[in-house]
Amino acid sequence: MENAKAWEYAIGIVQLDGIKPSDDFLELVDKEKKGEMTGDDIRRVLYKKYKVVEGKS
Repeated sequence: MENAKAWEYAIGIVQLDGIKPSDDFLELVDKEKKGEMTGDDIRRVLYKKYKVVEGKS
């Protein structure tokens, strides 16, 4: 399966549960589809954005 189709499939499954991916996430996916980022780049961005520091919420 090509990468763009895999992303469409994954996002579609999430939307079936009534969850809308954020515009920021969709922008990252679009950059990955265009070859501007890798999957690892996306993971790093998301980890940095959502990292929970121990002792803080």
